Amino acid sequence: MGRYDIARKIEGMDPERDAIAICHLLAGYEFPWDITRALEVALLRTFCVPSIAKLLDHTGEFQHHTQKRYDDTGIIVSELFKWGYEHPRGQGFLQRMNAIHGRFPITNSDYLYVLSTFIYEPVRWCDRFGWRPLSKPEKQAMYYFWFAVGERMGITEIPDSYDRFEHYNQTYEQAHFTYAAANQRVADATRSMLLGWFPVGLRSLANTAIPALLDAPLLNALGWQPAPAPLTQLLRQSLQMRSRLLRKLPPRTLPDFFADQSIRSYPQGYNLSDIGPTSFKQAIGSNKQTYSDAAKKQP
Repeated sequence: MGRYDIARKIEGMDPERDAIAICHLLAGYEFPWDITRALEVALLRTFCVPSIAKLLDHTGEFQHHTQKRYDDTGIIVSELFKWGYEHPRGQGFLQRMNAIHGRFPITNSDYLYVLSTFIYEPVRWCDRFGWRPLSKPEKQAMYYFWFAVGERMGITEIPDSYDRFEHYNQTYEQAHFTYAAANQRVADATRSMLLGWFPVGLRSLANTAIPALLDAPLLNALGWQPAPAPLTQLLRQSLQMRSRLLRKLPPRTLPDFFADQSIRSYPQGYNLSDIGPTSFKQAIGSNKQTYSDAAKKQP
């Protein structure tokens, strides 16, 4: 396979009709690492909205079960990218997410904003740091994919085009990004979790570097200080060097979905009923198969 074979394959697909297949290729083959990083930025952006952060802060999940909350979100998104929202497996995880969210008073506008971050943060990240930018059909496919997910979540008034939804994303941030103590508490808990992934000797440097790729409105809303300019420049240059290197490598032939990897909260694998707050005992579906193990055996 040539480096751009998958990109050329996607160019021949229909962004709306083939949205599931296109997003499967993007998340599993073309940009697995990049999309995961972009969704981490998306998570931080949701903390900048006090109505969202206060709810997360109230549940205590981000303070007491930070890694599990992160992993559960990653698993659900990954299962959807891998299987799609029409496959029984994807439907199971989507239903689980709906059941968890249904316990809390979440406004439609907040749902819409969170949904929009799943589209536009991966697009922006790949445009900045991916080994190639996303094409227009790929961007449209991301929109149609998450539009369909949003409908299945019961979200209403989803803007009817990629551009209109991006405008919603931007104007919502301008209107709602503001500092609140709850924002900082859930963000600080997430930051501590991220630091725990690094060896002890590197944690101080990592702590300084975490804000390097984050914009000023986000940092202000979280109460975080920006990274030193030289470190920011170094990190950006490193990511750009990575993208140039990846362009010279052969394409991925095996998928690398988040759900296929070793997951910190579930070293022995997970069941659908494991997903969600520890106090949430309702199971959706009766299949007790260890899903992450099964996923490694599937295309």
